[in-house]
Amino acid sequence: MKRKDFLKAMGVAGIGLTVPIKASSGSLNSGSCTPPACVLIPTETAGPFPLDLTENSAYFRQDIREDQAGVQLNLKLKIKGLENCAPMPNLRVNIWHCNKDGLYSGYSQSNNQGQTGKTYLRGYQYTDANGEVDFVTILPGWYNGRICHIHFQVYVSSSYAAISQLTFPLDIKKQIFTNNSSLYTKGADPLSFSQDNIFSDGYEYQLSTLTPNENGNGYDAYLEVTIKGEGVLGVSHVEKQTAKNIVLEQNFPNPYMDQCTIPFSVLKSSKITLQLWDLSGRKVAILIDKKLYQVGNYIFDMNKEIFDISNGSYVYEIIAENSDGIFKTSKMMTRVK
Repeated sequence: MKRKDFLKAMGVAGIGLTVPIKASSGSLNSGSCTPPACVLIPTETAGPFPLDLTENSAYFRQDIREDQAGVQLNLKLKIKGLENCAPMPNLRVNIWHCNKDGLYSGYSQSNNQGQTGKTYLRGYQYTDANGEVDFVTILPGWYNGRICHIHFQVYVSSSYAAISQLTFPLDIKKQIFTNNSSLYTKGADPLSFSQDNIFSDGYEYQLSTLTPNENGNGYDAYLEVTIKGEGVLGVSHVEKQTAKNIVLEQNFPNPYMDQCTIPFSVLKSSKITLQLWDLSGRKVAILIDKKLYQVGNYIFDMNKEIFDISNGSYVYEIIAENSDGIFKTSKMMTRVK
């Protein structure tokens, strides 16, 4: 969980946030690009340069830019289920795209030389209770046969992943390229949607908004993505689903001085992570790191010899990962000396 997502989940969003990401109402006017709700996103190829990010936790990040120059793009995707048009939480969303010059990280070949071993402009996040993920990246460039686009993949289960691509309104995108010609030295991409290898058969449900960020941090992009499956109606249902997998109890005693215990129950065999955050959204400690627990009741002993933290209130969060998904819940604790 990233810092902003954690703060949002705990109801303390806005404390010391550094990257505001939202769908802006600002304009380089092109009208609304949000498609009608709950139409299945078209399936597109994952190529030409996909990478499996599943087992590489270094890609679990919100800011995927690394050292890549370009106009900042704050991308928000909202994932909804086709069956009921409701948000789908706890899904892993991968994105990847080329840099300003049309090159992809991780590959070297005749049209993509010198990029082996590089990891820029790739990453994944997990959808929150609203079915949303946020990324900070750059507006991609283009290459022969393709207009500016971003690949994304939504993992629903071990047997189903939705794979597609998104693009942007032509007039706004071209204006950004033109206004930043020192960065985008190839100029604006010359193709129309009908000339693009992917979008020539339609792009309505893959057309993201593209608006200036109201705080001057580049541009905001927003797209609602409908995939196969059923979403959840309200956070209460999310909590019920979490309670089927993991139960977190209040630490005892609370407040505590030198030592306390954190009880939890595992209802389905899972990899368990237990971590501690302060109220500014800074991760203080990882108490349990993806350790496999079988079904049962457990107690974690927290003491000052191992985890000596300052006076104050903290949030302890438990994460259970299993074949049904990723489930999170948290509580507040206070230490006094």
